[in-house]
Amino acid sequence: MVGVDVSGEFVALAARAAPPGAAFLRGDARRLPISGAFDAVVSLCQGGFGLPAAEGDDAAVLAGMASALRPGGRLALTAFSSYFLVRHLEEGDAFDAGSGVNHERTTVRNEAGEQRRFDLWTSCLTPRELRLLASAAGLEVDALWSVGPGDYARRPPDLDHPEYLLVAAKPGQSSTAR
Repeated sequence: MVGVDVSGEFVALAARAAPPGAAFLRGDARRLPISGAFDAVVSLCQGGFGLPAAEGDDAAVLAGMASALRPGGRLALTAFSSYFLVRHLEEGDAFDAGSGVNHERTTVRNEAGEQRRFDLWTSCLTPRELRLLASAAGLEVDALWSVGPGDYARRPPDLDHPEYLLVAAKPGQSSTAR
């Protein structure tokens, strides 16, 4: 297992608690230095996907993840639902319908328990947008479900769950059965 994060601090935290055989690298999912090496890529709870720094980043992140897959490899990622977010917009949030990005202020605690306020921009997508992004990255969509954090039951896209789970495959054959 190899974990990748853009934050050196998160890589260090993960490495300290890693099981034997796990490796963690500092890297940018838009430009992964690994090509065709993995049977699976997993990105849950906006693990690199959905936290835009610039327009087009979601496509670049998904393309980077797809490039890390071997032919026949599988991808699973979650993305925030535009439908859910708009339906449950919280006071102080600012959703830009043109870009599909929500801006909010949030509080984060460090290891010492100290709180800091941060601006957080989150891409929010529709099922159609996720399918188009996957296709543009060269992936074939196997499934798209409405889910919640830790609740990955198979259910069709709806308005009541905050995320979508996209399951896709890189075309071709690999040593692992589909």
